[in-house]
Amino acid sequence: MATDTSDPSVPPASGGTRAAVAALARYGYAPVMLIGVNGTGLLLISSGAPKAWLPVLLGGAVCLSFAVERLIPYRGGWNDDHHDTRRDVAHALVNEAVVLAGLAIVPTLSALTPWTGIWPTAWPFVLQVLLAVLVADLGITLVHYASHKVGALWRLHAVHHSVKRFYGLNGLMKHPLHQTLETAAGFTPLLLAGLPADVATAAALATGVQLLMQHSNADYRVGPLVHVLALNEGHRFHHLKWAGVGDVNFGLFTLLWDHLLGTHSYDATRRFTSDDLGMAAKPRYPTAYLAQIAEPFRASGACHAAPEDEARPAVVPRP
Repeated sequence: MATDTSDPSVPPASGGTRAAVAALARYGYAPVMLIGVNGTGLLLISSGAPKAWLPVLLGGAVCLSFAVERLIPYRGGWNDDHHDTRRDVAHALVNEAVVLAGLAIVPTLSALTPWTGIWPTAWPFVLQVLLAVLVADLGITLVHYASHKVGALWRLHAVHHSVKRFYGLNGLMKHPLHQTLETAAGFTPLLLAGLPADVATAAALATGVQLLMQHSNADYRVGPLVHVLALNEGHRFHHLKWAGVGDVNFGLFTLLWDHLLGTHSYDATRRFTSDDLGMAAKPRYPTAYLAQIAEPFRASGACHAAPEDEARPAVVPRP
């Protein structure tokens, strides 16, 4: 995606040390996160290192994500607090607690499985993790897709679509019930197949890294893989605020299932601003944490367009 020269916070395309560092970040950030951070996690887990190192590793990934967002921002203004940072931190902490609780009961659930698992435990550890990621991606994608079609699920998922800026913490800006449903859809088939606890832990780390990457405000590039990996360039299209227009690119890890569902969408020339994000049918969605947790259970939680609300345009405008 081309650099937005209308945004003065974006580093210049050429000249000077800053430009060289920016170029390194633009093309090196994704490999460092996807291969470096996940690879380090796999090494720690497979070597039997204390699990306490994993939150430290993920915390380092969060810090790196924020640093790169400031070095090569897609939109400089999206790095500024929109009176939403404390709320997003609350969402992140609660939903990470949900993930940790799920990991804690994986051994118990595996032990309760009344049959011998079919999981390929003889495979190399890295291949087991990749298989787990692909299977989980299918379940999560299908629940995500259904959440845009089924009213009860949309009420929960709307919390995530209320964002008006696109940055790292948005990935965990979800209603915890919806987070639980997505996680269950992704990992229950794996547990029934006999997923080992260490593979589940590695997949959970990969999920955290992926959510950072998918919602990052960093203007990084992955070349042709933009059509394969579910990263920020493609996921911005999913957050377009008009009903139907944003029903694309549902995948968490990959876009493979979107290609099969016919929901893949990408335009390299498209630029996004806060005016494109949120929900046109619900422009005054609650912004406080507790209000967002309660909103799906209120009469106002359904997102039906009111006469005064912004209607979906026939052609999505380009800034």
